[in-house]
Amino acid sequence: MAREIGIGTVSLSWMGQLHTRAYRRLFDHYPECELKPRLILAADPADGARETAGRLGYEGWTGDWREVVGHPDVEAVSITAPNFLHREVAVAAAKAGKHIWLEKPCGRFPEETFEIGKAIEEAGVRSMIGLMYRHAPAVEYAKEILTSGEIGEITHYRGYFLADYSADPNGALTWRFKDEYGGLGVLGDIMPHAADMAQNLLGPIESVSTQQDTFIRERVEAPMGASHFSITEGGEMGAVENEDYASSLVRFGNGARGTLEASRVCVGPRVRMSFEVNGTRGALSWDFERLNELRLYRTDGEDERGYKTVYAAPGMGDFAGFQPGAGISMGYDDLKVIEAERFLASIADGRQREPGIREIVSTMRVVGAMDRSCDTGGWENVGEPAEKAGWRGTGGGA
Repeated sequence: MAREIGIGTVSLSWMGQLHTRAYRRLFDHYPECELKPRLILAADPADGARETAGRLGYEGWTGDWREVVGHPDVEAVSITAPNFLHREVAVAAAKAGKHIWLEKPCGRFPEETFEIGKAIEEAGVRSMIGLMYRHAPAVEYAKEILTSGEIGEITHYRGYFLADYSADPNGALTWRFKDEYGGLGVLGDIMPHAADMAQNLLGPIESVSTQQDTFIRERVEAPMGASHFSITEGGEMGAVENEDYASSLVRFGNGARGTLEASRVCVGPRVRMSFEVNGTRGALSWDFERLNELRLYRTDGEDERGYKTVYAAPGMGDFAGFQPGAGISMGYDDLKVIEAERFLASIADGRQREPGIREIVSTMRVVGAMDRSCDTGGWENVGEPAEKAGWRGTGGGA
């Protein structure tokens, strides 16, 4: 019989509600899970948060996240608060012995990620990071193909996360656009997804050469709680303090070469989190906008060569826990349920599943090198943080 585990959540914004729904759906898809989530306490000072906590099934609500971290019945904490709160909340939770499910980028800058990593490692608690695109069954199948060597030696990689959520110049100037609250722009917000996916599939990135730009330099000021999807007209204008766009040449440790690109102002793509991999005997590609499809090309001697669509199906990743057959689609929320299961399974048996804190630390080393490259205009080695034992870096984290 599953043991109950007390859950606390910091922030009941969209992502906090999504974490909560993932906990609530867990046994619908993983009936053998050894831990049963019990929703103890949610923290959010926003208007209406008490009602939201009750509707979601939490036993209690508070406006102070410290009460969640300090609650004796809370064993695991979901942290979905804005970037500027990640370090303070996560470090406190780790020191209190709580297991941590934390949304990327785990701080405003790579240095803060390394501090969180140090706290989690020293506390010996389990962690899970919100790099959910790894869990798409088609992506897990792609990784199997690459690991098996089926498409030969990998030579080329292209990864990108192109979005339009800030493409409208009337989009609100929320905390994401300010150094003090958001930290880096797309390098911190969405490039981690592209960089993590690249390393997940091909292994470590060793060096980068990166450029960045800010295309929309002013926006209408908005209150702290406003969504980055909000559109506003009129009002006081304020400066956008971080980058809208970044692209990078990358060198992998296995000899492959590639490119990574991220934009929040790219008109056309909505959430095009995608990759394409080319090997000496084939190629494959995947796009989140077509979550359940993998494009696969094998140079296997057949008369007709070219890409073929392979649909996610039972036998690929955790697909069978959600749908009975190919062509019946999974969705974004399902990936978070998979993430919740990985988190609780790690706690149950003490064996850390990926992606945990080590994976995001590795990713933010890459981001830190990209940030340095934007300043120097040259190639930068990813390397290790300057103080490896403390997970801390300087100048972006290498």
